[in-house]
Amino acid sequence: MMKYPGIPWPWVGLAMTLALLGQEALFAWLGANPSLAQTSYRMLVMTIGATSLALILLPPRRPAYILGFLVCAGLMGWALWLQYGLGLEPCPLCALQRMAVIAIGVVFLLAGLHNPGRTGAAVYAALTFVIGGFGIATAMRHVWIQSLPKGDVPACGMGLNYMLETLPLTDVLTRVFKGSGECAETAWVFLGLAIPSWTLVFFVAMIAAAFALIRRER
Repeated sequence: MMKYPGIPWPWVGLAMTLALLGQEALFAWLGANPSLAQTSYRMLVMTIGATSLALILLPPRRPAYILGFLVCAGLMGWALWLQYGLGLEPCPLCALQRMAVIAIGVVFLLAGLHNPGRTGAAVYAALTFVIGGFGIATAMRHVWIQSLPKGDVPACGMGLNYMLETLPLTDVLTRVFKGSGECAETAWVFLGLAIPSWTLVFFVAMIAAAFALIRRER
């Protein structure tokens, strides 16, 4: 477990309590219908919590990389269960986020096999930052589309596989980031957050863990 001396844990607990009270007050003021501000606040709270937990429980470098790979594999297994078990087909933005999760999993697996020193860990952290940054941008766009009123939601478009087969990559990315009707659906929600909100939390936590591992022992 990584120790962070000098952190006043009672003040951290108080801050978390005040944040939760502020969250409830904000939700009561905004009303029952979720909004972009409400979703953003929930994402902020969950991101702080998940990242803090990851840093507190961070094991030594090599086991942490293997654990990160297993987390990515577990997320992909859960995504496939949602798709084939519950029939929730991924939209193009979901597919891009899946690719980012897989890519981070590959980076962590290679890092675990390599067992790098600090310089190598910095390289793997940089790769995680680039991939995770792309995942965060995709998830943020997805959250924004889900927050749109029904009348402003883009029409459903071509599937990602079809676009990749028929269009240049730049056109594919442009069309995907514009969004489509299926990207606005929120078929699965946990603790008030839909899938893209949770993937954003995941990407931030993985980036933070990757950089924290630079100064961890092997």
